[in-house]
Amino acid sequence: MTTTPHCGAGPVAEPISQPVARGGEDYRSVFTDGLWSNNVVFAQMLALCPLMAVTTTATNGLGMGLATTGVLLASNVAIAGCRDWISQEVRIPVFVLLIASLVSLADMAINAWLHELYKVLGLFIPLIVVNCSVLGRAEVFASKRAVLVSAVDGLAMGLGYTLALILIGGCREILGSATLFSHASLLLGDGFAFLEATLIPNYKGFLLMLLPPGGFLVLGFLLAGKRAMERRWEQRIAARSKAETAVQQPSAA
Repeated sequence: MTTTPHCGAGPVAEPISQPVARGGEDYRSVFTDGLWSNNVVFAQMLALCPLMAVTTTATNGLGMGLATTGVLLASNVAIAGCRDWISQEVRIPVFVLLIASLVSLADMAINAWLHELYKVLGLFIPLIVVNCSVLGRAEVFASKRAVLVSAVDGLAMGLGYTLALILIGGCREILGSATLFSHASLLLGDGFAFLEATLIPNYKGFLLMLLPPGGFLVLGFLLAGKRAMERRWEQRIAARSKAETAVQQPSAA
C-alpha cells in the first residue's frame, strides 16, 4: 500500500485521487454525454432488467427514472465529497455502502409519500443498489472529479436514463393500450394529472407490446433510430467540413 508522511502519527492510506483544478470543467459536454452520447440505455446498454420490467407505461418509467436520478445525483455528490478520505483498497465496499444507504432512504421515501407507485415498482427500487450505472459512475467519474461536476454528471446520467424509460414506456403504452401516462395522478400525485391522455377510445390493445418481447422490440427500434440520427449528423458535419475546405483552397491559391 502506498503511504505518505503524516505528522504525529503513522503512515496513512493515499486518497483515491488528487483534487481537480477549478475552472477547467466542460459542464455542457458532461451534460450532453449523460443525456445522449453515453446514455445509460442507448449507449452503454446497462440497467436493462428494470427497464424491461417497469416500462409497461410511461408513468412507471418516469417514477423509476426519477428515483434512480435521485440516487445517482446523491451518490456522485457524496463520493466526490469523500474521495480524499477513501483509500484505493477499500473504495468499492465504501461505494456500495453509500449507494445502499441512499437507496434505502429512497425506498422508504417512496413508500411513505408515493405508496401506490411503491406497490407498482416493488422490488425494483431496492435493486437500484446493483444498477451498474450507479456504481459505474461512482468508480469512473465521481471518485476522480470535483463535487460540482460530479453532481452535473449524476444529474445528466439520471435524466438520460429517465428519458430512455419514458420513451420505451410511452411507446409500449401507446401501442399496447392507446393511452399515455395512465394513472399518473394516482401513482405520482395530483400534480401529474395533466400528463394523462387516452389517444384512441375503446382500443382493444396490442398485448405483445405490454410483454417483455415488446420491450425488446421497442428498444431495438429506438437504438436503430438513434444510430441513424447520429450517422446523419456525421454526414452533415463531414459535408460541411468538405465545403469549407473547398472554399478555403481557392482563396489560398
